[in-house]
Amino acid sequence: MALPLVRTVADLRARVRAWRAEGLGVGFVPTMGALHEGHLSLVRLARTKADRVVTSLFVNPTQFGPSEDFDAYPRDEARDAGLLEGAGCHLLYAPAVAEMYPEGASTIVTVCGVAEPLEGAARPGHFAGVATVVTKLLNQCGPDVAVFGQKDFQQLAVIRRLVADLDIPVEIVGAPTMRADDGLALSSRNAYLTAEERQQAPALHQVLQTLLRNLRDGESVAAVERVALDALARAGFQRIDYVEVRHPATLERLGPGPTDGPVRVLAAARLGKTRLIDNVGD
Repeated sequence: MALPLVRTVADLRARVRAWRAEGLGVGFVPTMGALHEGHLSLVRLARTKADRVVTSLFVNPTQFGPSEDFDAYPRDEARDAGLLEGAGCHLLYAPAVAEMYPEGASTIVTVCGVAEPLEGAARPGHFAGVATVVTKLLNQCGPDVAVFGQKDFQQLAVIRRLVADLDIPVEIVGAPTMRADDGLALSSRNAYLTAEERQQAPALHQVLQTLLRNLRDGESVAAVERVALDALARAGFQRIDYVEVRHPATLERLGPGPTDGPVRVLAAARLGKTRLIDNVGD
């Protein structure tokens, strides 16, 4: 039996309402499609926390900048639906842009503080698009639990903040980053890498692991960040947006001296036309 599919808010809510009438809990996994094992791990995790799992497939135009890859972003709904069915998803929600942003829509959700540095600085407007669409999706589905990957660590922090601030009754669960055998974080954008770039790409994770290890050995924040920047440049990354040590909850800057408290090390850098992000923590 094919995975059930709905495309409207009304149909989604009707399905969820029917499950609720049976006393079933609902999990939710939002995606932009181009699914890989990382996405499927989120679905499997949601299944352990809810009786029914909804996955959304929506390439959100408001989180892409003017020079980014919205039109080129890979789309294959039939393939994605097959993968979701195999992972145990119960319902696919695939709305059109007009369903998500009807004519006259003018409300934007903006999260301050945690959304401002790092990706917020490198991609102005990105997190307003993310926060707005996630708020809408959570309101449309009304799940008990929603699962997001830790690869997009700052995005997860932004979503936790907006859910707390707007009193949205949902548990937000962060799932561990899925990686290839060589350490590269799984991402839909990895498909853009050339064969040579794919060989270089694992250096991003390796450099972050080394940075964290050196930090725990007593080196200063400023020193490990500087060494990591040089290492990424030597590994072939052409533009490095940031490599920074941050507080894991607030994403506030740490340093410049040594630290023995909790940290998250985050980075974004380009190989050719592909922008990769990653993070590590302890």
